[in-house]
Amino acid sequence: MSDAQAPDQGATHQKATKNPLIKLALELGPLVIFFFVNARGQSLIDRYESLQWFREPIFLATAVFMVAITISLIASRIYLGKLPIMPVVSGVVVLFFGALTLFLHDDLFIKLKPTIVNMLFATVLLGGLWIFKLSLLSYVFDDAFNLKEEGWRILTLRWGLFFIFLAVLNEVVWRTQTTDFWVAFKVWGVMPITFAFTLFQIPVMNRYAEHEEEEEAAT
Repeated sequence: MSDAQAPDQGATHQKATKNPLIKLALELGPLVIFFFVNARGQSLIDRYESLQWFREPIFLATAVFMVAITISLIASRIYLGKLPIMPVVSGVVVLFFGALTLFLHDDLFIKLKPTIVNMLFATVLLGGLWIFKLSLLSYVFDDAFNLKEEGWRILTLRWGLFFIFLAVLNEVVWRTQTTDFWVAFKVWGVMPITFAFTLFQIPVMNRYAEHEEEEEAAT
């Protein structure tokens, strides 16, 4: 019986090992494409007559971004077997506000997208923590981390406040800087900030991690 299960366990371990990198590529890939299309968009519009309708790089980049994020969600469903909650919510908002951006030819809507998504996440996390006394972050990352309830509460509070910070930061940047700067900061600024914030949460995760030995002792 154990010999029959060994190949399945090895495959499961291999999939679990490569999932984080694949998930990272699927989530960040559309953003990187968005940046490069915006950077090279004007030359593409000038070269191809069929793209002249977009007029400005941000509109071409928005259209490509919508396609890229749709492909990313489909690939996530096929490869991972499920759709992560946060990328799905972000993708739906991208498609909605991206459509408004292209239809009205106003980049205001795509610039508002990060603010709305971050405030939505912050409201759900902090609202669930305050009103229902639930650490909703545990439902998102429970398959990746095994933490005590107090640890989930701390992380939920911190991430909720961090999402508010990102929303405010997005508002400041797009209102005070050029569109090209906003696009670059969205890709190369927000990602390092989020990565650094995540690293600072490691001590909390280590402190409140539930170990199998503790569970067996309690049992």
